Amino acid sequence: MLLCWRGDNAVLANLALDGLEPLLRQHFPVRSGKKVYLVRYADDFVITAVNREVLQEEVLPLVQTFLQERGLSLSMEKTAITHINQGFDFLGQTIRKYDGKLMIKPSAKSQQALLRKVRQIIKTEGRSLSAYGLIQRLNPIIRGWANYHRHVVSKQVFQRIDYHIHWALWRWAKRRHSDKSTAWIRDKYFKDPENQRSRFHTHAMNQDGEKIVIRLFRATTIPIRRHVKVRKEANPYDPAWEIYFEQRQYNKVLDDLQDRPWLRRQWRRQRGICPVCGELITKETGWHNHHIQWRIYGGGGELENRVLLHPNCHQQVHSPDYSGPPLRPSVDV
Repeated sequence: MLLCWRGDNAVLANLALDGLEPLLRQHFPVRSGKKVYLVRYADDFVITAVNREVLQEEVLPLVQTFLQERGLSLSMEKTAITHINQGFDFLGQTIRKYDGKLMIKPSAKSQQALLRKVRQIIKTEGRSLSAYGLIQRLNPIIRGWANYHRHVVSKQVFQRIDYHIHWALWRWAKRRHSDKSTAWIRDKYFKDPENQRSRFHTHAMNQDGEKIVIRLFRATTIPIRRHVKVRKEANPYDPAWEIYFEQRQYNKVLDDLQDRPWLRRQWRRQRGICPVCGELITKETGWHNHHIQWRIYGGGGELENRVLLHPNCHQQVHSPDYSGPPLRPSVDV
């Protein structure tokens, strides 16, 4: 059985909830047989026990007293006691056992919220946006949502999301070109010669003046990969674990670049290291795609003439008096 609670003010509730786990451990030691455990993320938490009676008669009053001492109270609208076979929503995902097998999926509410937001953008902003602007507006939203749910059972959900977004954009194209035929709309926005499947796209000019295809991001392009937990004995402050955490960070960036194969190859080619400062390039640090031989001097856009640099390092390289290390990667993977 599970007791679920969701808070509103994450910062204050997170501070107030500190001390709840030691309290539960004190009243329900491991050897008690009641198997009471707390799972908490910021101001949201789940408490598990062997049956409903333990949660209803012992855990719930204890939690209520704990919160009352801090001037808080449980909202019964956001608190539920349920069986794992019926499932529950936690952090945008539904956790439930099916015939004894635990499965975690994106919750129905999370799916509906995404589709509602996408449809609203298409319906309102889409009146003034071009196909390029619409793709630029929607891609970060779809990619962010799919990346959040990529570690759970999401394949069929991703297919459903792509299906609904596809037809929402089809209706947008029909409204925008009400005087055009279905075949014309399909050829302009959905018939992609480089891909077998129908995919919303448009054309634009890149920095070199070349015509390129800009495509809508599809959730199904995100590979489903289970999250690898950090080893419980790993210590980020212990030099003995330095290589372990570096490898985890390296693998994480590779996963983040999964849907950008050209950039992923370039990042692997230099082992994720900025050649100017020798530090790792991550999503948090950001990067610039630098032309080793500048384009004004005849440099091309091929992989061998490009290198990823930290933004600050990129500014140093463009300084007239730059005298740092060479920019060509020494390692090619």
